[in-house]
Amino acid sequence: MRGVRVVMIGGTSNTGKSTVAGAVAGRLGFEHRSTDLLARHPGRPWRTPEWEVPPHVAEHYATLGVDELIDSVLAHYERLWPRIEDLVQAHAAGPGLVLEGSALWPERVATPAVPHTAAVWLTAGEDVVRARIRTAGRYDEATDEERFLMDKFLARSVRYQELMVAAVDRLGLARVDVGKDMSVSEVADAVLAQAS
Repeated sequence: MRGVRVVMIGGTSNTGKSTVAGAVAGRLGFEHRSTDLLARHPGRPWRTPEWEVPPHVAEHYATLGVDELIDSVLAHYERLWPRIEDLVQAHAAGPGLVLEGSALWPERVATPAVPHTAAVWLTAGEDVVRARIRTAGRYDEATDEERFLMDKFLARSVRYQELMVAAVDRLGLARVDVGKDMSVSEVADAVLAQAS
């Protein structure tokens, strides 16, 4: 990790990016940020005790097909990229940063020649992503409509990962598969090894 000032961790939803990024940042003494905080695309379509799903988010998932959902999120990430690039450049020569988020699309990350940066993408089997989404959304307690929205989010997440893995592999970039039994510490170790 000598000389690396920015570690980027990409991946589809529910692969553990935020948790692992926090662990990596803690080990390195770096700041930890999420691309979600720069601008939010329609988020997760399930309610929590602190959050109700806004009508526009429910409509987004209910009315669009999986390919349309992918097109929408990738267009959002493209619009967001200049802000991400500015943030990476600001930290590449300054205070360390671990930046995580699905918006870290492989072709975009691989393009700029920003020194002192490393990038790793997290992947997980569909069964792992499904279990995490269903647990987060309390699928067993959800209404049929809520389950439908979660299932659409899952389908979008799985398709996003397929496209992302193809791009990561084509570009020869680093990725870590997070098995369902891997601890956060083990994933953080693998990320740091790949980032080196």
